[in-house]
Amino acid sequence: MTLPLQRSRFAQLGKAFYTELMPTPLTAPIRWGACNNGLAKELGLTEDFFEQDEHCLLLAGSAASDAYQVMPFASVYSGHQFGVWAGQLGDGRAILLGESVDSHGQYQEWQLKGAGKTPYSRFGDGRAVLRSSIREYLCSEAMYGLGIPTTRALAMTVSPEKVHREEVETAAVVTRIAPSFIRFGHFEHFFHRGQMDQLKTLLDFVIDEYYPIVKSAVNPYAELFHKVLQSTAELVAAWQSVGFCHGVMNTDNMSILGLTIDYGPFGFLDAFDVEHICNHSDTQGRYAYQQQPYIAHWNLVRLANCFLPFVEKEELVASLDRFPAYFEDAYQGRMRAKLGLDTYENSDDSLIADLMVTLHTLKVDFTLFFRYLSEVSKESLTHMFDVQFSQTRLASLFVGKRVDDMNRWLALYAKRLGYEKRGDAERLQMMRKVNPIYILRNYLLQEAIEKAQTGNFSEIERLHRCIQQPFEEREEFMDYAKLPPSWAGDICVSCSS
Repeated sequence: MTLPLQRSRFAQLGKAFYTELMPTPLTAPIRWGACNNGLAKELGLTEDFFEQDEHCLLLAGSAASDAYQVMPFASVYSGHQFGVWAGQLGDGRAILLGESVDSHGQYQEWQLKGAGKTPYSRFGDGRAVLRSSIREYLCSEAMYGLGIPTTRALAMTVSPEKVHREEVETAAVVTRIAPSFIRFGHFEHFFHRGQMDQLKTLLDFVIDEYYPIVKSAVNPYAELFHKVLQSTAELVAAWQSVGFCHGVMNTDNMSILGLTIDYGPFGFLDAFDVEHICNHSDTQGRYAYQQQPYIAHWNLVRLANCFLPFVEKEELVASLDRFPAYFEDAYQGRMRAKLGLDTYENSDDSLIADLMVTLHTLKVDFTLFFRYLSEVSKESLTHMFDVQFSQTRLASLFVGKRVDDMNRWLALYAKRLGYEKRGDAERLQMMRKVNPIYILRNYLLQEAIEKAQTGNFSEIERLHRCIQQPFEEREEFMDYAKLPPSWAGDICVSCSS
């Protein structure tokens, strides 16, 4: 039994870019912890793919070496971590098996995360623990369900093998799927080492395989940087619009394709707090929610340096100067959609900013506020906290809170809706298509993790079914749509995995 893989096109770049090696087998018994049948179908896999024990061993990195029909490898890159140059990094616990062509005719790389030591593991063991593997498996699929560019997760295999972190845990391997895992850090590696030939080879490869549209530009390298800048701005705007905090936006965790990549200490906002820090290792708040657009820009400056041998500095600066506008356009567009605004008015930016300040001050649940707002007619907005409306789901979010500022904002919003041509029914229908009722909250993940640690993986499967359709309210998942319990605020997530 083999996987339907061919040698990754990345391998044609040469041995300076990676090291060939086999995964390190896990301790038996090995079993499936999660299986993504929907993605398996997109990848053209057979319906019984997950019924084959050999496939479980292959995706755990534990099959015989001759079962991997192409030689796996780990790639080298460098990067800035928490704003400091960290030098050489690389795939310390990720091994790329190869690539396949999906049902849409697009190449997809298969990568095992947690498959053992590589030359880039530094002081690590190359393993991923069950806890972090569950988080990555579910969140990458949650982001996909929300329509946000991301790597995907095909499967998670688990083992009783002990892994030492803050405490002793068990090991797991996630099979990650993406068109490419190339990061900003790949370019930084060769630039900072003065390996300009390899840097040019990498740039040409990315243009040929992923951005062929830039070939007709006067300077394809300049246009490539501009495209990456735009996709990064749009990605972070998407994060902000759903209250997603990445947690570790180091340059080696930034995708050249504008994908959400490397799910570590991430978190979706519960009570809205622009200063929220989801990574307890981030003591300075560098990667707080409100900082993400600025950090993305900072990371792009680091990437721009790598283009200096091929693009004039002034042209790169001109692109970088456009990032704030690209981000604001994407962000404001998403927020207008969340508010059901089909047209643009000059006052919209201040209306949105005022709402964010109010939600922050009152610490209102971010996800449920917009979802419940999609149930309210224009006429009801200015009476939301009157007695007759006090039992509505939107009003319930403000119990025990001072509502003067929210009343004022709702009046402004009602006035703004007066400029719209769409009626309530159409507006509310469109709002429900962009405002999820379900979000992958940390406490839900914690509950799934605790069950899985006892050998019960059913909650992972149930959560996965829910987050595949986060905008569709379903009775069987209404327990996932509640406000988080009080203990949820005490959950701490670190970089350790």
